[in-house]
Amino acid sequence: MLVAWRLRSLALLAAAALGAAAWAAPTPHSSSSSKGIAYRWVDEQGVVHYGDNIPPQYASQDRAILNSQGVEVGHLDAQKSPEEEAVAARAREALMKQKQHDAFLVSTYTSVKDIEALRDVRLDQLKGQRAALEQYLESLRGRLATLQSRVLAYRPYNAKPDGRRMPDDLAENLVHTVNELRVQSSALSANSTEEATLRAQFQSDIERYRELHAIHSQAAVTATAPRAAASAE
Repeated sequence: MLVAWRLRSLALLAAAALGAAAWAAPTPHSSSSSKGIAYRWVDEQGVVHYGDNIPPQYASQDRAILNSQGVEVGHLDAQKSPEEEAVAARAREALMKQKQHDAFLVSTYTSVKDIEALRDVRLDQLKGQRAALEQYLESLRGRLATLQSRVLAYRPYNAKPDGRRMPDDLAENLVHTVNELRVQSSALSANSTEEATLRAQFQSDIERYRELHAIHSQAAVTATAPRAAASAE
């Protein structure tokens, strides 16, 4: 008898639970109003509107989602043009790269002196490269001066009627030296540009590291303040 009573009680509880679930579950065709959801949007005159459904002409604009108490519980951004979406994508990518670089700075360096030390190493490397380039350029200039003095004995630099034709190897050496001088001069200019860029990058990293350090320090102070107050009590 007791077992039958328990089985009957369990059956009644199960039926009640199923009935409550069916009452709470929305039907596939229920409207926003039956769910207690409304929308808020602004028309072209700046007038704020509320409703269960958004007119088609405003469906692509910013709109807010409200619950049955009129409290905003969500937001739908305006539909962006391809150009606007491209700008937003670039902004998201830049933000992601900034976060990654911030994480790199915090995890790699323990102080500003660490950043300065690496900067100085990189600058010394560039300085050594520049010294080698300048030495090589000086030798190229000397070689060019020697070649230019030699070609004066040949046509077209020698205007004498019996002037000889310039040997092919001398002409090739002259052209090669001039081209190499031009290439190495560009390399020296690039070295100077790289040095300026490197200094700017490291200075930016130093300033950002200080900002992050200040933010983390302030967060640590804020987190420990309640515990300190509780300990004092």
